[in-house]
Amino acid sequence: MAVGVDVFTDVRKVLAGARGVLFDFDGPICRLFPEDRSKPIADELRRQIEAFGASHVLGPEERTHKDPHVVLGAVHRALRAGVPGLRELLRDLERRVTAGELAAAELVAAHHEWHTPYADDLIRGLARRGVSLAVVTNNSPLAAEAHLDRRGLLPYFTTVQGRRTDDPGLMKPHPDVLFRALRVLGLDPDDAVMIGDTPTDVQAAARAGVAFVGYGRNERKVRALCHAEAATVITSYGPLVEGEWGSGV
Repeated sequence: MAVGVDVFTDVRKVLAGARGVLFDFDGPICRLFPEDRSKPIADELRRQIEAFGASHVLGPEERTHKDPHVVLGAVHRALRAGVPGLRELLRDLERRVTAGELAAAELVAAHHEWHTPYADDLIRGLARRGVSLAVVTNNSPLAAEAHLDRRGLLPYFTTVQGRRTDDPGLMKPHPDVLFRALRVLGLDPDDAVMIGDTPTDVQAAARAGVAFVGYGRNERKVRALCHAEAATVITSYGPLVEGEWGSGV
């Protein structure tokens, strides 16, 4: 399949025809955990799981992965498979992940280099054009709201939808978070575009029937998005906010 990289004219057309844009948070709006800063949280979860006596629910990947969501997902799958006594553990793990994401959101707000370049301009430009905006993230919605509020961007978003504390199994690639956002926006899938930066974003958008634009800030991200068959991948918002998409919208 042919994949267009940096096809900014096509992306402008897609965005111009959208009534709603759904932004993933970590990556498309900011770098929540730059330089593998999520690993200490994942390690903390593993220590808690071990103290609980449930290390057997972790496979080889979950024992070393830097993403706490991967660890959280392993415990949730074990709970659904009928392993007893895990519900309270899962609640505790969720609280720890949320606390870590909130702390990260505060830290990112103080480091300009961790803000996704031109994201603020794109968000404001789309809002000025009357496009409804939403966040659809696997992170806690509290963390996303905290970051957006610190950046003065929260008023531009109609809704911020994130990880469900009662069911982390509905994280992307499950389309649940997209469907929740669309319901709040009052839009059909055909009316919206999602901007994401991971293969799970590609899959969630496809399952929801929402058009997708991949944001790949580096070569590794671009390769992963292309491998996931994202039809369009851009490497910067810069060209999108020039001229009619910039501050003069």
